[in-house]
Amino acid sequence: MAVLDSDVLHWTVHCDGSAVPNPGRMGLGAVLVAPDGTRHALSRATHSIGCNNEAELRALTDALLAARAQGASAVQVYSDNSILVEQLGGRAVKPIERLADLFDAARVLLASFDRVALQWIPRHRNAEADALARAALGMAPKASGKAGRRKKARA
Repeated sequence: MAVLDSDVLHWTVHCDGSAVPNPGRMGLGAVLVAPDGTRHALSRATHSIGCNNEAELRALTDALLAARAQGASAVQVYSDNSILVEQLGGRAVKPIERLADLFDAARVLLASFDRVALQWIPRHRNAEADALARAALGMAPKASGKAGRRKKARA
């Protein structure tokens, strides 16, 4: 799945999940942007224990359900989790058997939209969703990797 055409009115979704420790408590975060630019934030902790991939998948599912509840029919999804993007994008990769039911449910939910695009992005471009996932667990946002590299270059 690639990027939707710019002429398609769509919701933009950035999703991320955290598990602390891994596996551990899961925090889910997402930023949804409506076609008119209205922003919606999603941040919640689960009551179950899981791994980072499960947290990422649950964050995606929550975000898609929220977009659907707002009337979205087309979504552009961004995630920094390559496993999630590869599994849901139809690439031939070894499935995570333990999460097969969750992946199947996400596929059904994605198929309920008229148009869907799913794209991997680097972690630093998903910082807001990551911060929301971490906040759900009572944790501070991660320090920016780009800023850290600049500091090292000056030292």
